[in-house]
Amino acid sequence: MEERRIYLDHNATTPTDPRVVEYMLPFFSDRFGNPSSVHRFGQEVAHVLDDSRASVAGFIGASTPDEIVFCAGGSEANNHAIVGTYLARRDKGNHIITTAIEHPAVLETCQFLEKQFGAEVTYLKPDKNGVVTAEQVAKAITDRTILVSAMAANNEVGTILPIAAMGRICRDKGVLFHTDAVQAVGKIPINVAEMNIDLLSSSAHKFYGPKGVGFLYIRKGIRIVPLIHGGHQEKSRRAGTHNMPGIAGLAKALELRKAEMAAEAPRLIKLRERLWNGINKLDYMTRISSAPECLPGTLNACFNFIEGEGILLGLDAKGIAASTGSACTSGSLEPSHVLLAMGYPHEIAQGSVRFGLGRSTTAADIDYVLEVLPPIVQRLREMSPLWSQGKPVDIRLVSGGMDESCETHEHE
Repeated sequence: MEERRIYLDHNATTPTDPRVVEYMLPFFSDRFGNPSSVHRFGQEVAHVLDDSRASVAGFIGASTPDEIVFCAGGSEANNHAIVGTYLARRDKGNHIITTAIEHPAVLETCQFLEKQFGAEVTYLKPDKNGVVTAEQVAKAITDRTILVSAMAANNEVGTILPIAAMGRICRDKGVLFHTDAVQAVGKIPINVAEMNIDLLSSSAHKFYGPKGVGFLYIRKGIRIVPLIHGGHQEKSRRAGTHNMPGIAGLAKALELRKAEMAAEAPRLIKLRERLWNGINKLDYMTRISSAPECLPGTLNACFNFIEGEGILLGLDAKGIAASTGSACTSGSLEPSHVLLAMGYPHEIAQGSVRFGLGRSTTAADIDYVLEVLPPIVQRLREMSPLWSQGKPVDIRLVSGGMDESCETHEHE
C-alpha cells in the first residue's frame, strides 16, 4: 500500500509551485548574468529584475517599484525594518511599540535593540482570541515613539490584526508603521496605501515561491539605515549580488497568487471548519482563537492533558505533517509564547497543534486525519498522569488562566 503523505504545515513553508520552478530554471543556466553588469549577459536579466520589482509593487499597491527592496527572506526584512528605522530615527526618540504575539524575528530584534542601544519597547498584550486593537496602539504612543511594528496575521493562531486602523493612527501621529506580513501576503488582500503601511516584510516560501528570498517595502520618502554593506544594489539599501532565480520565482509566485488567491480562500475555510468539527467531537478540546478575522487555512487546537509533540509524532507516523507552532521555535520545550500571551495556561498551551491547510489540501485529506487522530489522542491520554488520576477537572477552574468564554469543550 502506498504511504499517505498529507502536508498540513503550510504556515511553516509551502511547496514551490511547479510553474514557478519551471520559470526559475533558465536563471540558473542560460540566463545566469549579474544584472549589475553592463554587458549583454547582465542586461538580459536586468529587465527581469525591473519587471519583478514592478510586479511585486503592483501586487501590494505600492506607488512605485523603487519602494521594493529584495532580500533573503522575512527575518532579514523584519530586522532591516526595525533596526534600520531605529538607527535612522533615534535622534527623534527611542520608543518602539510591538505586540507580544510577534514572530521571534520581530521580538528578538526588539530585545536586541533594548540590550544594545537602550531602546524602550512596549509589548502589547492580545485578548483571548489573539487580537491587539488599534486603541491599544493609540494609548501606547508617546512623544518618544518612533516605530510601531504589528504583524498582519499571526503565524500560530491565524488571527488577522486591524492593520489599517493601526496604520491610520500612526500616520496621524507621525510614527512609522511596520507590519510583518509574512503570513498574510498571498493569502489575504494587502494594500500598503489603503492600509497606511510604511514598511512591510514578506517571504516567498510562504506563498508557493522559493526559499531564501523575500522583500521589504519601504514607502517613498522614508530613510532607514542599511544592514548589509558592500555594494550599491537595491539603490544602496541592501548590498549583495541579486538572487535572480529567487527574485524571478518570487514575482512569478505572486502573479499566480493574484489569479488564484480569491477562489482558494472560501475552499480552505470550508476545509478548516470540517477539520475543527471533527476534532471537536473529542473530549476536552480547546479551539485557539475564534476571532472573526482569521487566515483561511489556519487552525490551532489544544488537546487538553497531553502534549502536542506526542500528537505530532503520532500523526507523522501516519504520513501527516502538522506543527506545534512556529517552525523557528520547533526545538524549544517551552509552550508557545503566543498562547501564553493570549492567557492560556501552560497545561493547555502544551497540548497545542497547528494545522496549516493549503492549495493541495483536499476533503479526503481532512477525513483521513480525523480517522487516525482519535486513537492517537486516546493512547496519549491513557499515558498521561493528569488523565490517569480519574476524570480530569476543567483546566480553566484549576489554572485561573481563562474565563468562561474560552472555547473548551467536554463531551460526556
